[in-house]
Amino acid sequence: MVRHKIAAQAEALDRIGQPSERLRRLLTAVRSGDPDNREAQAAQAYWPLLMGRDFRRDRGADGVNAMLNYGYAVLRAATARAIVSAGLHPSLSVHHRSGGDALALADDLMEPFRPTVDLIVHRLVAEGLTCVENAREDLVSCLSADFPTRNGATPLSQVLVRLAQSLARSFLDRKLKLDFPSRPLPDEMGEPEHA
Repeated sequence: MVRHKIAAQAEALDRIGQPSERLRRLLTAVRSGDPDNREAQAAQAYWPLLMGRDFRRDRGADGVNAMLNYGYAVLRAATARAIVSAGLHPSLSVHHRSGGDALALADDLMEPFRPTVDLIVHRLVAEGLTCVENAREDLVSCLSADFPTRNGATPLSQVLVRLAQSLARSFLDRKLKLDFPSRPLPDEMGEPEHA
């Protein structure tokens, strides 16, 4: 999942005309369980390139951070629904430590799709929007973003269902085979052209 998230972050940077080489190098260095914390290293490189050098990810901040939080909450809720529909319990995680978190598995499975929300927020900021109230419709639209899959264009909400179902099958078969989209980001989502 870490590899898929970093691949999506690298593609997001490509889409906005920022260099993605460092993330692609980190992607190839990810080992099982991410013991070298390549995910955090990728985030340190990713955020300044995506949102500007002065941007700091702060879950308690307003503006861009609040829009990211709202988009992630939408994504998390859809992921939790997909997990329950696949017959899994959303509090039993693969990677995130539960610590009483009722949606730890949702936190795991949504990770590769966060860059979809990030790109929407990037576009909104480029359009001059910086508050959640004016961005809700766009942020919720992440669930209808079409990903290329072996079955054709598939909205993110259905991609999440297939991923959760493939995880359930993996537990039954005792062989990990997760159903990810063909590409880490949806087809073009109206991002602003880069210079």
